[in-house]
Amino acid sequence: MASDRPPRPATQSDVAREVGVSRTLVSFAFRGAPGVSDETKQAIFAAAKRLGYRPNAVAADLARKHRSAVGLYLLDIRNEIYADILSGVRTALSQEPNRLILSVSRSVDGEDRGAVESLIEARVGIIIAATLLDPDEAVHEMAASVPLVSVTRPVAGVDSVYSDDSFGARAAVEHLLTLGHTRIAHLAGPAHDGHVVRRRSYEQAMRRAGLVPQTLCADDFTQESGHRAAARLLGQADRPTAIFCHNDQLALGTREAAYAMGLSIPRDLSLIGYDNSRTAGLHGIDLTSVDLHAARLGEAAGQIALERLRNPEAPAADRRFTPRLVVRSSTARPA
Repeated sequence: MASDRPPRPATQSDVAREVGVSRTLVSFAFRGAPGVSDETKQAIFAAAKRLGYRPNAVAADLARKHRSAVGLYLLDIRNEIYADILSGVRTALSQEPNRLILSVSRSVDGEDRGAVESLIEARVGIIIAATLLDPDEAVHEMAASVPLVSVTRPVAGVDSVYSDDSFGARAAVEHLLTLGHTRIAHLAGPAHDGHVVRRRSYEQAMRRAGLVPQTLCADDFTQESGHRAAARLLGQADRPTAIFCHNDQLALGTREAAYAMGLSIPRDLSLIGYDNSRTAGLHGIDLTSVDLHAARLGEAAGQIALERLRNPEAPAADRRFTPRLVVRSSTARPA
């Protein structure tokens, strides 16, 4: 009578019997340890392929007493910049055979700590986190458990890769001032540690110009939240003639709110986003946006993660990129 149980997966012992060598030699071959000839390695790898054997990377790390896997936490996979960051990380990790384990927050407000904790439980050697909204103290607690690279946000004493948000926000406001706008509002996201620089820089630039800042915080960083918040801004009697948004998602929501109210961009409202996502450059959208170089941030984070795995005692890295304003047709002189 045939058994209903699935076949047992092949083991290193099965590969060793197939080739006629010891299981230890098979283990050495897969770990890249010295003492195994090229001819024997090829025979072992060929036998493993025939038998369908897949090495257990976690077990190999335990045997080496070294964690080689890299964990990548993304705040919101629906936001294109996180796909760009992922692409950059993968480019960096392609230099070495490190496993990449991905975890994405299920909460748009970034309070899903389980996504980060799942990477810790997976025994990764380091976590690349883009973007953490936790307080600095909580980030330091995470980094004390597993080495961490913070992406898009600088955290003192922790490896950090980020864009100069102060420079980017000033560039956006100064562009609108040069066009002649004076009623410039800022649609910010929720206030979290490390994510208020764009708001503060906007407010400072407005005051330096002798103007009154008008900041409204959206419920989160999504397009839907941007639509709701922008409707409140644009419903005022002295509505702004320009809005600078914390990210492209909020800007796209603002764009939809403006059109729903019969306003035209840029004739009635100039609009600036932040991220320079691929959507921003699409024909018909043409959103002026601050490019934070997301793919380059991801690649730099991956390189720093590899260096941290090689040299755990090195000082914390601090890599800052200078953003650039990409001007498109969503901004013009006020009517």
